[in-house]
Amino acid sequence: MHTETSHDPVLHADVPEGTAPLRTVPPATSPSAFGPVPPAPPVPPVRPRDKKRVGPAVFVTCLVAAGLLGGGVASGVSALWPDAPAATATAAQAAISPVIVNNTESVNAVTAAAQKATPSVVTISVSSGSSGGTGSGIILDTEGHILTNTHVVTLDGAAADAAVEVRTNDGQVYKATIVGTDPLSDLAVIKINAQRLTPASLGDSSAVNVGDTAVAIGAPLGLSGTVTDGIVSAVNRTIETESSATSEGSSSQGGSSSQNPFGSQSGISASAQDSISINVIQTDAAINPGNSGGALVNAQGEIIGVNVAIASAGSSSSASTQSGNIGVGFSIPINTAKRVAEEIISTGKATHGQLGLSVQDKTSGSSSDFTAGAEVASVTSGSAADKAGLKAGDVVTGLAGRTVTDASELTAAAREQAAGSTVKITFQRDGQEQTADITLDAAS
Repeated sequence: MHTETSHDPVLHADVPEGTAPLRTVPPATSPSAFGPVPPAPPVPPVRPRDKKRVGPAVFVTCLVAAGLLGGGVASGVSALWPDAPAATATAAQAAISPVIVNNTESVNAVTAAAQKATPSVVTISVSSGSSGGTGSGIILDTEGHILTNTHVVTLDGAAADAAVEVRTNDGQVYKATIVGTDPLSDLAVIKINAQRLTPASLGDSSAVNVGDTAVAIGAPLGLSGTVTDGIVSAVNRTIETESSATSEGSSSQGGSSSQNPFGSQSGISASAQDSISINVIQTDAAINPGNSGGALVNAQGEIIGVNVAIASAGSSSSASTQSGNIGVGFSIPINTAKRVAEEIISTGKATHGQLGLSVQDKTSGSSSDFTAGAEVASVTSGSAADKAGLKAGDVVTGLAGRTVTDASELTAAAREQAAGSTVKITFQRDGQEQTADITLDAAS
């Protein structure tokens, strides 16, 4: 049974030769990722490419920074790949190279998307004591605000006051300050003081289709400026992963590795208090530890998601020991990330909706393998759910346009909304479907 309280965050994407020329957009000149994007000049036709997909996985894991097991990218690569030669670590530390087009007659959609988006993706280095790691980030505006994951800037929740540096696409390194973190969505905003920044062009994640081209850009294993491609494998997927909230004064001082105070990185939490449920886009574009906070981009070079987690078919308990990409990765939809980022920039923190009830998975028939909603066990007096008329025994099947098949999906749908939002909730009572408007309380 899952209980939603103010302290419980767990209630719980080829054009053949001879077709019309592909159009792309140069780096955005708008001072903000939230602003307009200039029109596009043409580039040569696209040649077809092959895509490969792989199967499902068992464990959901945060994309832990590559250097998590010891200060820096080089040691991180060695930790993740114990047999890797020294040359690999050296390559990981090399300066970022811009996307180079050597042959303009053979460019494709991925080339165009990477050319546009790569200047807006940065590599982030985080250190606390003897522990450190790398992740990725997305430039939001010319003022230096950068979107990333909470688990990047807190070293998986182990450090509340980590030192953060940013390397931009032109190879410049800047010290960064943390504007705010939001553990409930695993999003954070940091800020640098820099000139000539290229804000990202943000897309519309609600318009993403399964099968759309998806391009991941970031620093997997510390390899800055890495571009991989695939498709959008699923939308409106809900995953449950461990929280990266930090305890007051938590840090990683001394020792050979940073420790996550919330347990292992298996994605299967020991308790509801240590977990978050988030709605994501699933992709088979190769993403690996270090891609955290980086961009998932569509064929137009627009950001559609913030890479956050991977699935693993193995039983490793830490992302730093995972074998890497198996074709099942997850990104926070940019529409959600945009709202959270705007609130953090404005107030230093983000708000999330809360229903004020306890629920459990409603099984479908006699099978325990499938669920058909979130069954209400109890309702907190005076809460949003109470005011909307929900009662114990009701089975919630939808919230704010999201289909709800279990308790985690209900949590994610509520947390996706800002506190105070009024949305529709769909539920079954005595076999009859009903709907009601519900004004969400504030989660904390």
